[in-house]
Amino acid sequence: MISPDLTNQFLAIVDPARWLDKKEQLFCYAYDAFVEESMPEAVVFPETTEEVSQILALASAHQLPVTARGAGTSVCGAPIPARHGLVICFSQMDRIIEINTKDRYIIVEPGVVNADLQAALAPDRFFFPPDPGSMNMSTIGGNIAQNAGGPRCLKYGVTLDYILGLEVALASGKVITFGSKNIKDVTGYKLAALFCGSEGTLGLVTKAILKVVPVPETVKTIMATFKDLDDTATAVTDIIGSGILPAAMELMDQLTLNAIEDKAGLGLDREAAGTLLIEVDGMAEACDKQIRLILEKLHAHHAVHIQEAGTASDRERLWTARRSAYGVFAKLAPDIISEDVTVPVSRVPEMVRRIIQIADRHKLRVGILAHAGDGNMHPMIPADKSNAEEWERVMAVFDEIFRAAADLEGTLSGEHGIGLAKAKYLPLVMDPGTIDFMKTIKQAVDPDGILNPGKFV
Repeated sequence: MISPDLTNQFLAIVDPARWLDKKEQLFCYAYDAFVEESMPEAVVFPETTEEVSQILALASAHQLPVTARGAGTSVCGAPIPARHGLVICFSQMDRIIEINTKDRYIIVEPGVVNADLQAALAPDRFFFPPDPGSMNMSTIGGNIAQNAGGPRCLKYGVTLDYILGLEVALASGKVITFGSKNIKDVTGYKLAALFCGSEGTLGLVTKAILKVVPVPETVKTIMATFKDLDDTATAVTDIIGSGILPAAMELMDQLTLNAIEDKAGLGLDREAAGTLLIEVDGMAEACDKQIRLILEKLHAHHAVHIQEAGTASDRERLWTARRSAYGVFAKLAPDIISEDVTVPVSRVPEMVRRIIQIADRHKLRVGILAHAGDGNMHPMIPADKSNAEEWERVMAVFDEIFRAAADLEGTLSGEHGIGLAKAKYLPLVMDPGTIDFMKTIKQAVDPDGILNPGKFV
């Protein structure tokens, strides 16, 4: 409980203009892009690491729950303050401190928006590879907290692969730093792997040193459509299994394609049962060779129409279709759940079939969107949460999808994280000893459990 006296102590740390505690102000910080909500008691906007440190020390002294927040684009409920308390919003710690392409690193604060970072790097022809679908809004701090991915992570890897060092404020208020500006650094424990993806349960990132890479010389993008969704999925496993590694390989089913076409009118093939959007990048000669091999595979799996983006605007049109999928799908019903499971690429066709069978059995529509090249599936179900009977079926579908993924040697999340959505399913993919070890780490760095309580650990 934040008493008036405690409020005054927080206002001795930050300017009152950076403190919210009125109900109408707090509502915007009660939810993310998931379907649950929980009101905080107050929201504070620090501008410096020192302020974050003092806020945490004070919260710790009063055992006040603290939940970190970036732009609130999470789709798993990670930044929802499940136990109320204080939300620390990092939107005003948004400085790009240093860009050093000669040594291939940047230093940023957590509130920097991913797309703004890309724009800042573009003049030097460098980029930061993780590109979540929410990149135009999501922040680097949130990307780190969730270990975010995105389409081109098939080739380039997820956020963790680009962290060289972090500055982290612990629950006690103590600030630690680890890592360095060096591309190669194997000194001691790889602590970035501990905090990246921890969803703000172990400490709050206040500064990050990130690796950046040069923009490839050539990018080629093609879209292939299929009459059969199974052909679409098996084409994925054949291409990846033959040793070709595109930068991205995105799968969309017919329901998703038509939802996009209804809203955006991009000229997509409404009759296609499945579509693959494939992108390769690198040296021009290598790209040409990869495209030739991919076309052979697509034809072998009965692709009925293949278009290659001839211009930058063509490429942008194809990617607009993919990136708008979640938004347009959300317009099909008052609520939408977009889930996130990953299976080995060789199991993608079977996972697609199982998702469809499960949704059909429960008489629900399901759209399938997938970073198919790395087995990362995003089944989306539009529904109405106020219809209790329908919502019960939605929950039953995702329960079965999580179990199907585990059964196929997959896992619960490829890039969205666990949050409120999947905490109870951890035992499907983690043994009791592993879960206990995570709790031991949590206890060591946050003994009072004030950081993002009510989540997966």
